[in-house]
Amino acid sequence: MYRFLLSRQWVILTLVALLLIPTMIKLGFWQMHRYEERTARNDLVAEALGAKPVPVESLTAPGKTITTRERYRTVTAKGRFDTDDEVVVRRRTNAQDKIGYHVLTPFVLDDGKVLLVNRGWIPADGPSQTEFPEVPAPPRGEITVTGRMMPDETTAASGIKDLQGLPDRQIMLIDSEQEAARLGAPVLGGYVVLTAPEAEGGVPEPIGKPGNEDAALNFAYAIQWWLFSAAVPVGWWILVRREKRDRENTGDVETAEAEPATV
Repeated sequence: MYRFLLSRQWVILTLVALLLIPTMIKLGFWQMHRYEERTARNDLVAEALGAKPVPVESLTAPGKTITTRERYRTVTAKGRFDTDDEVVVRRRTNAQDKIGYHVLTPFVLDDGKVLLVNRGWIPADGPSQTEFPEVPAPPRGEITVTGRMMPDETTAASGIKDLQGLPDRQIMLIDSEQEAARLGAPVLGGYVVLTAPEAEGGVPEPIGKPGNEDAALNFAYAIQWWLFSAAVPVGWWILVRREKRDRENTGDVETAEAEPATV
């Protein structure tokens, strides 16, 4: 009745179905793992953004690595901006995906340590990519700044190559150790994305808050893969039944044609 399942065509079809089922189940679990990872990251970001501001030196120190729990924490610092040693970070985009620079200004604390402050984005609309762009000045004198704590940037995490031989006062990545060597001063690990005081006229353009990763999409993909895995044996069985019915119908026709006509 089902001897056709031993044919080469059906053996191959059955093996493919048997391979697809565990593969789709595994893909579903992988998507669920991605969902859990993204949900955990979203929770960490929300927790960090919702935490009360703390003094910057309670989270970082020269040479310290900023952890994932410390990332995006709101910190405060008292000191003054040092525009003489200000640099710009190349190839950065704003909310409209326009290419420009981030303005990185050393902020000298009362105890002499330096905090790197990313003051925001400016367009790359100067006459030359090699000249230092026109950067609006920050507030003068001693002030208190507030911002979101960020870890040092690396090529591995950002995908941005740390190119050498750049024009004067231009960098590719924000690295506190490199800046400490350049400035000849103790620089706190990581850097801060400035949120207050706000720049006059909105320039440099503030860097927006981090958005949530779309974890729900991974959850939907996981369910989709598992439904596909359940559909494979159902589809296989439907094809088997159809093949059996077609063969039976063909057999009935051949039998009818072979019977002699009665007078």
